[in-house]
Amino acid sequence: MKVAIIGKGHVGSAIANGLSGKHEVQFGHRTPKESVAEAARWGELIIVAVPHHAVPDTVKRLGATVDGKVVLDVTNAIGENGDLAVGFSTSAAEELQKQLPKARVVKAFNTVFAQNQSTGKVGTEALTLFVAGDDKKGKQAVMKLGQDIGFEPIDVGPLKAARYLEPMAMLIINLAYGLGMGTCMGYRLSKC
Repeated sequence: MKVAIIGKGHVGSAIANGLSGKHEVQFGHRTPKESVAEAARWGELIIVAVPHHAVPDTVKRLGATVDGKVVLDVTNAIGENGDLAVGFSTSAAEELQKQLPKARVVKAFNTVFAQNQSTGKVGTEALTLFVAGDDKKGKQAVMKLGQDIGFEPIDVGPLKAARYLEPMAMLIINLAYGLGMGTCMGYRLSKC
């Protein structure tokens, strides 16, 4: 699959490393040399891996190039004060879907620290990749990417389930940084 990753920070780079040798990857960035629109035109699946405050500018750069394509939102809706920027009656993923109404937005990867995103594991233990979206084929494509990296993906329902995934990210961020547990951790769903 051709995967365009918008953003070259820790998250975008980690996911690119995890997909290396399994899928074609091209970055889109703020520089003219790595145009966001060109990467999105090229990609079959577009990953938005930018800070939450950069999403509006990214949406402008993407425009209609993502119409009909799967857009994977891996962002965390963190406000300036470090708190959850949106929630309760909407999510960052739902807001992205409103801004890109012809795209097929899926939410995933936001509950995983960047250092674990290239392997889908903490140590030898596979992490759960929670995947939310309204488009069944879009979710399947994202779940396949996650599985190819090493995650155990699970469909958690429609895009509005991102309202739960985004606070889950805030919890693990607080555990890691606020309570000093570090980032060598992750979520794993166990069931019988």
